[in-house]
Amino acid sequence: MNFQHLEYFNELAETQYMAQAAEKLGISQPTLSYAVKKLEEELGVPLLEREGCNIRLTVYGKVFKEYSEAGVQQIQEAVNRGG
Repeated sequence: MNFQHLEYFNELAETQYMAQAAEKLGISQPTLSYAVKKLEEELGVPLLEREGCNIRLTVYGKVFKEYSEAGVQQIQEAVNRGG
């Protein structure tokens, strides 16, 4: 699982708008879409319901968001502490 993809998912889950999340992350929308699709493939479940430009988290997406945010935060804290 790619750490950067987790960060991308977290931002998208927070904003729930593909264009806004991509802009905030400084990446293209196709890059963001690809990252989320890869996560969904790895997990074997849909994380998002796409409705045009908007998205909604599925039940799986809501659960995964909790763990993903906690995991990313813990990794960032470890890096800030020097390892």
